[in-house]
Amino acid sequence: MGRAKKPFAIHPGEILKTEFMEPMGLSAYELAKALNFPGIYEVVRGDRAVSADTAIRLGKYFGLPAQFWLNLQNDYDLRIAAGSGVGKGIKPRRVEVSPRIPAHASR
Repeated sequence: MGRAKKPFAIHPGEILKTEFMEPMGLSAYELAKALNFPGIYEVVRGDRAVSADTAIRLGKYFGLPAQFWLNLQNDYDLRIAAGSGVGKGIKPRRVEVSPRIPAHASR
């Protein structure tokens, strides 16, 4: 049997660094100061997750919805979890969605 394939997951801090900070010539120090958030250093290094608070700060600064940053973090977390074998051996069970539950909650 071959090795398990590692999930392709890019931390939001890497995207922040390569797609936003570097093209703008923006240092982590400058961004931390602008956001009034020293924890941005850890986010950029990939050592800290993007929280709702951080997402709001980044969203305001870069003119993007906070949800953009949270989606990056959620995607990263899901890819890492999927690659770790979470859910392995669980048999799916089909459930009818109750009319009281919004349709988007079942996805």
